[in-house]
Amino acid sequence: MNRLRSVGAIALLQALLPLDLLLVGAAVLRRGPRAPRPGPPAGGRRTILVSGGKMTKALVLARLFHAAGHRVVLVETARYRLTGHRFSNAVDAFHVVPDPTSPEYASALLRVVAAEDVDVWVPVSSPASSLPEARAAELLAGRCEVVHLPTDALRRVDDKHAFAEMAEEVGLAVPATHRITDPQQVLDFDFAAHPGPWVLKSIPYDPVRRLDLTPLPRPTPAATAAFVRALPISPDQPWILQELLTGTEWCTHGTARDGRLLVWACCRSSAWQLTYEQVEHPAIRAWVERFVAAHALTGQVSFDFMEDADGSVRAIECNPRTHSAITLLAGRPEVAAAYLDDDADPVQPAAGARPTYWLHHELWQAVRHPSTARSRLRTVRRGTDAVLDGHDPWPFLALHHLHLPSLLLQNLRAGRPWLKIDVNIGKLVEPAGD
Repeated sequence: MNRLRSVGAIALLQALLPLDLLLVGAAVLRRGPRAPRPGPPAGGRRTILVSGGKMTKALVLARLFHAAGHRVVLVETARYRLTGHRFSNAVDAFHVVPDPTSPEYASALLRVVAAEDVDVWVPVSSPASSLPEARAAELLAGRCEVVHLPTDALRRVDDKHAFAEMAEEVGLAVPATHRITDPQQVLDFDFAAHPGPWVLKSIPYDPVRRLDLTPLPRPTPAATAAFVRALPISPDQPWILQELLTGTEWCTHGTARDGRLLVWACCRSSAWQLTYEQVEHPAIRAWVERFVAAHALTGQVSFDFMEDADGSVRAIECNPRTHSAITLLAGRPEVAAAYLDDDADPVQPAAGARPTYWLHHELWQAVRHPSTARSRLRTVRRGTDAVLDGHDPWPFLALHHLHLPSLLLQNLRAGRPWLKIDVNIGKLVEPAGD
């Protein structure tokens, strides 16, 4: 069955090739002649290393650095060596490196830094790579600048319980949160005195269970016990028991330098979200600005918030990495300075900026859920595809007709199951994946 799914997905992607060629042709005609390479910026051209090359957000950053006049080096692991982004006009060099969890990762990056004379490394991290990349940054210290949280700060903000403590230390609102290392702690919790509802979340990233927001307690003590004991809770894999908030969920991207929030995006959020639209929310921005200033952060930090009916906001968690909402800043080369220079002006998506989406995701969801087809068509009409660019067309074609088919072919050969094709981060979502 796994192999049949992979064959069907490959066939469907390749069947869309005529449509994609038409879309690319229209985009090229609409954009006109290829844009000339920009001259060096006022502060001089720098070589920027961008890791996580399979992800759309890495492509967006590469394009932004290129548009500002910098040289871009992209890296990815062997499994994703056919990423369509390596063919972007914005990418001057591409290297294959070991997996970030490999002991050889940091030394491989060091070789790339030396070979390409890299000035700045901007990691575009996955949940599994953000900590190894912080450790690699320690080896690269003195060889190039790194726009990434240092290891200790990253560990704290990436730990949902420690993050809640960091927020409370500076008077910022978060839901009630308890660290859980044994299922019995949940069963002993006084739900009668604190009726919640509550939810259990894994502190280590879990790509499947992260969407499970089963409210606790369950209807009976036996049902609660059965649910909790089925989870892999242990001292080595801690969880949190957190107050389950209701209201409007928000997601944000922030890039900070020395405690200043210089790049900002804020959007409504949802599970498996692949559409982003900028919304002004002063209370959320003020929360983030206070947090990054209080902890003097330098790096990329993405926060999830819940807004109550009365308008109060509480941060659910912080993810110390680039958020895909940065696609809203495509075409804004001033973002490069905000990443690279302490005295840069803050930048955010322009008011009324078009939302971003991934066309093939919208088409597939419209087929799977016909009742949503009209709203998805509206999204396509109002917005812009996050990958397709008439001045840089190859990544769009290669994503759908080389990169994703190559991943499906790998799983086909291995008989390996997958849950979902994520066109945004350029991977197959798999059980126990990253």
